[in-house]
Amino acid sequence: MRIFSSLYERVLKWAGHRHALWYLIVLSFMEASFFPVPVDILLAPMVIANRKAAWRYAAITTIASVVGGVFGYLIGMFAFQLVEPLLHDFGLWEDFQKAQEWFTDWGFWALLAAGFLPIPYKVFTIAAGVLSMSLIPFILASLIGRGGRFYLVAGVLVLGGEKLERLLHKYMDWMAWFIIIAVGIFFILH
Repeated sequence: MRIFSSLYERVLKWAGHRHALWYLIVLSFMEASFFPVPVDILLAPMVIANRKAAWRYAAITTIASVVGGVFGYLIGMFAFQLVEPLLHDFGLWEDFQKAQEWFTDWGFWALLAAGFLPIPYKVFTIAAGVLSMSLIPFILASLIGRGGRFYLVAGVLVLGGEKLERLLHKYMDWMAWFIIIAVGIFFILH
């Protein structure tokens, strides 16, 4: 079944669209504050489609993500009662409670790690607002964590070049099915 490779081809075409940069900005903002789709799914194909712009894409993604993170922070600070039911509905309540524990134990470092790792960053931005984390450390941790992640994605794709792109085309379906099965097993065992 070549479901994912055809989807990958479609995303590559979207990445070359004349408005792709705006899509990247909007997705980066939304993903950091409330949207469940990781921005990497658009950043990576855009870098593959235009490796010369990789660092610019990483910078734009970082800035838009941090601004979105500040929006998530403001949601947590001023509108948490409206968001709390959604955290329950989307199965993110336990993640939110863990984020609060991480903030209590680690503060700045928890947000930095959340910005870099493939965990729901939006949960941490909202938790930072609920717990009234200082805004300057919040922005600094977000810049380092998110920037580190997006520049790493861009860098790997630039260094991997066409050889990596060919491998992605060749093994996309296998990799996608492996990830889906691994995530499914994780949730069953968790």
